[in-house]
Amino acid sequence: MAENKANDSLEDLPPSSKFIYKTLSDVGPMTLKTLTEETLLSSRTVRYGLDQLDDAGFIESSPALHDGRQTCYRLIKSETDSLDNGIPALVSPDWVDERLQQFERDDPDMCLVEADDEYDIGHLPGAVHINILNDLIDVDGCGIADKRCFEKYVGARGITENSTVVIYSAHENQYAAYLYWLFKYYRHTDVRLLDGGKQYWKDIGGEITTDEPKISKQEYNAQPPYERIRAYRSDVEAALAQDVTIVDVRSSAEYHGHRARPPKQNLPKARTSGHIPGTAHMTWSEIIDDEGKFKDTTDLKRVFRERGILPDTETIVYCHVGERSSIVWFVLSELLEYDSVSNYDGSWIEWGNLIDMPVESSNEK
Repeated sequence: MAENKANDSLEDLPPSSKFIYKTLSDVGPMTLKTLTEETLLSSRTVRYGLDQLDDAGFIESSPALHDGRQTCYRLIKSETDSLDNGIPALVSPDWVDERLQQFERDDPDMCLVEADDEYDIGHLPGAVHINILNDLIDVDGCGIADKRCFEKYVGARGITENSTVVIYSAHENQYAAYLYWLFKYYRHTDVRLLDGGKQYWKDIGGEITTDEPKISKQEYNAQPPYERIRAYRSDVEAALAQDVTIVDVRSSAEYHGHRARPPKQNLPKARTSGHIPGTAHMTWSEIIDDEGKFKDTTDLKRVFRERGILPDTETIVYCHVGERSSIVWFVLSELLEYDSVSNYDGSWIEWGNLIDMPVESSNEK
């Protein structure tokens, strides 16, 4: 009923307002300047359209993150456009085990995905393979797949935008969380993470196979990106002078400048080592218990509270290429339901390779 009333109110607005509403819905938050460039409307028409949307209660505004002198306009979140859709973000091994036969069918309704480079040595029955760092990330870990690439790649694995997608990986679900974040970036409605990942599944006696499922290619139609969950370098630069919490989730050796890439991982090395100035530091593994699952809610809240990472402050998380920070983003955004959390997927491989960017390091081990 509320959705119908909202649609009726929108229909009563002038065409310019409807066009601006659609543009904000497709692209995400924008300034007056970027709206004018995107819509090709005059500044005066855009201002009028925004005023009408504001009066009708469709938009909210705040200083732009990249330039506090400008105003950023965004649609007010509602039950119909929020990522919070009432679907559980985390599922248990028992939940997956009960549905293995469904996952093993060539049916796009239920899709199980392994998101690492260990698929060939054994995976859960019915799981398809998505190697996110090799196939959905640009050179040297910088930049994610664009909408068209994502659609083609995911559709080739038998997934549609209406699929229930359950993702897991080795390494405490780091790569699974990265792929989960990417699905959410393209506004996939029903995507979930298997608690504990592949290692915990094996530890409790879960079935593993090397047989690859037969799948039929599907057509995947992605939604426009949900930019509120992604941070760019310009956002991080602006955050240094604002009330935004930046969280570095890498190892202590990386954070303090003793390593320029993660330990035990064959990832590209950054030109410099250290961390972004003023960042809070916690290692991503502090959110994982001894079994490889997420800690309970009470412990998770305590971990973040002790680091000054609070629900009422905008938060940006980063690591080396975005995979470890995505698992912390998952906890903050999906499990603890912080309001404003974004993943800086460029992370240290971008920041540490730039010239004249502020960097801090220390002698602490």
